[in-house]
Amino acid sequence: MRIIFTSDTHGHVFPINYATGDHENSGLFSIAAQMEGEREKDGNTLVIDGGDNLQGTPLMAYYLSHRDEYDLNPMAEGFNAMGLDYYTFGNHDFNYGYEAFKDFAKAMKATLVCANVIDKRGELGVKKHVIHTLEDGTRVGITGAVTGYVNVWEQERNLAEYVVEDPIEALKKEIAELEGRCDIKVCIYHGGFEEDLTTGSVLSDTEENQACRIIREMDFDIILTGHQHKPIEGVAMSGTYGVQPPDKAMQYCVLDAEYVGRDDNRAIKGRTITHSGFSVMSFLIPVEAHYADFEKLQAANPGLKKMNEDLQIWLDEPIGRLEKEIAPEQKLECALNGSKVAAIFNQVQLEFTGADFSCSSISNEPMGLPEKLTIRDILNIYPFANTEVVKEVTKADIKEALERAAEYFEIDEKTGELCVSEAFLKPKVEHYNYDFFAGLWYEFDISRPVGDRVVMLKKLDGTALSDDAKYTLVTNNYRATGTGGYKSIARCKTIRSYTEEMPDLLIDFIKRHSPVGEIVNCKYTVRY
Repeated sequence: MRIIFTSDTHGHVFPINYATGDHENSGLFSIAAQMEGEREKDGNTLVIDGGDNLQGTPLMAYYLSHRDEYDLNPMAEGFNAMGLDYYTFGNHDFNYGYEAFKDFAKAMKATLVCANVIDKRGELGVKKHVIHTLEDGTRVGITGAVTGYVNVWEQERNLAEYVVEDPIEALKKEIAELEGRCDIKVCIYHGGFEEDLTTGSVLSDTEENQACRIIREMDFDIILTGHQHKPIEGVAMSGTYGVQPPDKAMQYCVLDAEYVGRDDNRAIKGRTITHSGFSVMSFLIPVEAHYADFEKLQAANPGLKKMNEDLQIWLDEPIGRLEKEIAPEQKLECALNGSKVAAIFNQVQLEFTGADFSCSSISNEPMGLPEKLTIRDILNIYPFANTEVVKEVTKADIKEALERAAEYFEIDEKTGELCVSEAFLKPKVEHYNYDFFAGLWYEFDISRPVGDRVVMLKKLDGTALSDDAKYTLVTNNYRATGTGGYKSIARCKTIRSYTEEMPDLLIDFIKRHSPVGEIVNCKYTVRY
């Protein structure tokens, strides 16, 4: 049997970077063309996706805000072109509420498989497991699960029609149901590996990623993972074979499995024998430029061609300007010396909520802004549908949060230079977990131990923070849960929460304050 697997495509339907207008080797239609060009799908091939599809590109942001104007869903069109058979939820697939996901699910020809999500309305057609019989008679048992951290991250209103259960317990029930009824067992897990696959060291003590635990406690033959955006061509562990593609539909996994029995002498060289006696090997296949022809793919899909044309008009709508453009900010440089982009984010949050302080992060990619701004520019620097939450905090809470930010830095033992800590690079690159705190004046000393690096903390005007006073801190709904290591923020009482999404607030802020000058709303020093 063959499995073709994608995950974390994040809205990448066409091979184009909407921020720059440049073509890129990515997208579901490109993968569909490459699959067709290299080997036609047969009755012994399954095409599967691991979730996180509705969020990530201006195309999807535009579609989700204008979907009543169109009779097709762009992501579903791409997956249908690939001949997708099965898929599961990703955590970002809940971001836009039940109706948005229902629109996607109804347009999909594939079957939605997820053991730990209960659809209260019963309109999505979710299956806890399926048994798919291949052309050669092989019975493939398939179940799936999404990381239980959906309950931590997602806004309550977006989960009103769902119950997201513990993935481990849900998968144990389904694998018991599959026992004796299939020849090979496959788990689609929107979550990653909580251990370093080379050293075995624990990477996180949270339950966000639990692939290693699933492998050890259950006898799946194949686990198809995602969420971490980490390219894993293939890993064998305790009788289970695992893979993970990177994000943005730039690569996809191809797994070939052949039944050889449990006799290791019959194993094919270079392959791994699974619990059920299947020999498995896999490859990560990059999207080739030959198949990533944007004009050709768009012309073959006239409904989406019209949507793309409408999108370009919408994206190029002027909203205002800056007094001076902001060059793309390099990660370590702006973490050391400040981010003009993050300062705008913080100013928007402070003005909108009236909080004393604000925190906002940098992105994984270098981001800047031109002098003349359009909707395209805003969605490029802030592609998430985050909302605002105001927390009641103390000086101690703020200091603990700042100590987490200070972990971003470490000193290279060979050169003595400052660099980014591996804690923010493995198992997943997470520059977005370094926050800037507006309304404050603070100092880090990186020569000191982690957890004791904040050596000065005051208000922006230089006055002291009281040990006993209560302050307000605004952050986005993602950080308000404590995700990224900010446990002190999670513990704090929520004072107010809002439904307005940050991209809309940014657009409104630019329109009202144009031309926007340089904003200085925090002061800090990093010494080592």
